Amino acid sequence: MRAGGSMIPMRSRTDHDDATSPGGAPAATYLDGQLLVAMPGMADERFARSVIYLCAHSAEGAMGIIVNKAAADLNMPDLLVQLDIIGQADAIRLPNRVGHMPVLMGGPVESSRGFVLHSPDFHIDQSTLLIDEGICLTATVEILRAIAAGTGPSSAVLALGYAGWQAGQLESEIQANGWLHCPADPELIFNAALDTKYDRALRAIGIEPAMLSMSAGHA
Repeated sequence: MRAGGSMIPMRSRTDHDDATSPGGAPAATYLDGQLLVAMPGMADERFARSVIYLCAHSAEGAMGIIVNKAAADLNMPDLLVQLDIIGQADAIRLPNRVGHMPVLMGGPVESSRGFVLHSPDFHIDQSTLLIDEGICLTATVEILRAIAAGTGPSSAVLALGYAGWQAGQLESEIQANGWLHCPADPELIFNAALDTKYDRALRAIGIEPAMLSMSAGHA
């Protein structure tokens, strides 16, 4: 975990929602604060059946965190010990919800860097970004210290790494039917049942997962 600068400029959603460009033409529609849901035919195996929360999306590119894939062979108590936030003997005394807090594989970029998506009842000045109603992002080790001490946010998930797109890349992938998107649901993001998130996200779009799989198989 470190407090480095944002990969993509982060802005309030009010900066670009329902805006117009010079000359009165509609501005581009950006999807920060929404979920991306991989289509069954996703060619990149790293993103197969992924649900990604988009933390930033602008003309310069996009950055998001996969919220439905666990980091391999790593849990929250072990991570807190590795970071010297708690001692080995303290790991068994963590509050139950902290001990079972998901550690996610957030994406293939900077996979050793930690990002915490969390509820807005916790804030660190100049470190916490409110992305959308109900969801914040903090990428400093101080939030893990607060979580371990029981003073952190009421809901949170920790992700290692992120997914990134260059300018225009995400738009091209969506146009090529690589991704669906829908409004984000904090309950889905923070839920520990990772295996159900993909199907739940599809249903939130109004798609029955079994029917989508059958359609992909007959394409």
